Amino acid sequence: MTQRRLKLPDYPRVALVLQGGGALGSYQAGVYEGLANAGIHPNWVAGISIGALNCAIIAGNPPEKRVEMLKEFWETICNPPRHTTAHVSNPGTIFDQWASSWGEMFKEYEHSMLGSMSAISAIVKGQENFFKPRLLAPGGGAPDNTSFYDTTPVLATLERFADFDRINSGETRVSLGATNVATGNFVYFDSEKIKLTPKHFLASGSLPPGFPATEIDGEYYWDGGCVSNTPLEYVLGVTPRKDTLVFQVDLWSAQGPLPVDIFQVNERLKDIQFSSRTRTVTNVVEMLQNMRRIWFDTIDRIPAKVRADDPWFDEMMRHMMGARYNVIHLIYRNKLSEGHYKDYEFSAETMGHHWDTGLHDMHETLECKDCLAMPAEGENFVTFDVHTRQRSSSGQFAHPVVKASGSRRRPRPAPK
Repeated sequence: MTQRRLKLPDYPRVALVLQGGGALGSYQAGVYEGLANAGIHPNWVAGISIGALNCAIIAGNPPEKRVEMLKEFWETICNPPRHTTAHVSNPGTIFDQWASSWGEMFKEYEHSMLGSMSAISAIVKGQENFFKPRLLAPGGGAPDNTSFYDTTPVLATLERFADFDRINSGETRVSLGATNVATGNFVYFDSEKIKLTPKHFLASGSLPPGFPATEIDGEYYWDGGCVSNTPLEYVLGVTPRKDTLVFQVDLWSAQGPLPVDIFQVNERLKDIQFSSRTRTVTNVVEMLQNMRRIWFDTIDRIPAKVRADDPWFDEMMRHMMGARYNVIHLIYRNKLSEGHYKDYEFSAETMGHHWDTGLHDMHETLECKDCLAMPAEGENFVTFDVHTRQRSSSGQFAHPVVKASGSRRRPRPAPK
């Protein structure tokens, strides 16, 4: 698959937003490969859980090495390939077509069966270079010793594949979401504010009860997904606001079939729990942008003489001025043979499928005309989803100008 290199509009910020999802995270790596193939290198990466680990590899390597390091990282934490003899020849005769159909059904069954075996292996043995079972699980006596698995192996893995001096150099901004266990508050570790270490990335992925809390400076943290599974709100809410292109990569699809057995119920529950927060954040940001639009339209209706005599209006203009946001959604759609264990099924075959799907979805997205374009004059929030191939817009400004203090009119400045 080839991808032409693209020239982006002049967005001050290009952000890659990666949510949690365990083994599904190789989809994010495929998405990043698609961006890299197009010559797009985000200057801000924000992640939660497995998304945080992918952020470490991306920000911790030079652009030309990132895809290679991501591949080595995922190959390191996944089970080695399985060797099977199943093979279906290309259909020719009616019999061949019949055999091929049965062959496809067999491959789906085989994938499901072997996938469940890999998931069971992760539960029983852990994942080498990632996490291992505790000898006396679930332990106890301290927050960082109470869990079914020990996550210290991933610290060495992160140091192996990511240069933390580069992560803290300011070349790429890095933000990681986590949950303070004692207060229940959602917090962000941000490279613009603190020096990030492997433990900050681990804290973002410390999902209980499987993984223990991670201690940092006397405080204990759990996975950011305990509160919110997407850093989108943080990226769009940081001040000063700037025009931003966001690639939001979701690992859980909000839409899905009705469950008909208890395993499907468990899978559907995960999908809803971890995807609904993304929709909520998007809706909140859209609402805030609409409020700014309404405020500006209201100010347009106030006589210029009134505004000229009261500096409060100019001050409020500075506070209320928003920014233009273009959010590109990439959502992993489940294979039929995947089950409730898909977030801890670390086989090499499934990892490769996730990766290829992410690469394909990013390629298809970038083929869509104008999806990366800066929101038009008068817009402040647009979204695009490759699966629907629709670009939706909200926050339309009704008027292109604002009355300035005094009698003259001046163009409304672009939202900042």
